[in-house]
Amino acid sequence: MFSVGLVITILAGFGTGLSLIVAIGAQNAFVLRQGIRREAVPLVVAICTVSDGVLIALGVAGVGTVVHAQPAALKIVGLLGGTFLIGYGVLAVRRLRKPAAMTVEGTTAGSRRRAALTCLTMTWLNPHVYLDTVLLLGSIAATHGALRWEFAFGALLASVCWFAALGFGARLLTGFFARPASWRVLDGLVAATMVTVGTMVLSGA
Repeated sequence: MFSVGLVITILAGFGTGLSLIVAIGAQNAFVLRQGIRREAVPLVVAICTVSDGVLIALGVAGVGTVVHAQPAALKIVGLLGGTFLIGYGVLAVRRLRKPAAMTVEGTTAGSRRRAALTCLTMTWLNPHVYLDTVLLLGSIAATHGALRWEFAFGALLASVCWFAALGFGARLLTGFFARPASWRVLDGLVAATMVTVGTMVLSGA
């Protein structure tokens, strides 16, 4: 039987988790682009949700205090992550010159590897992930005492729902992105997002 307190705690975790990931960021922009192109979507969604699950568990387990106490490590992560994001943004700018219309093709092993490495890099080399998901979410979960893991479950559920909706739901935009001009809009958004986030990460590193 689910008690009212348990349900409220899970919903609180769901709402908190959703508020931290529903924003135009590097990771979401990448998942959206993969979803529209229908490239390695299950793999990318799985990487994002599993990574979130690990980070949430680390925060609830108390690792957030350790992360907060290691500013040097966060600085190194920030330098690497910021540089990578700006580089990815530059690639998006280059794609603006030669936009391609939507084509639904089979995903090759090479493209799956590239997608996996890019997704992992954007997730684990973003210092804000450790501060927001591990430290902030872990701190909020601690306020729920014995129900902190139920809170974590709600936050993980939010990640699963969000990334699945973003990745698999993006195919509904296939018709719109059948026009090369539409890809200019998306890649322009991706470039602006990556460069902006990368610059912010580097400035804070």
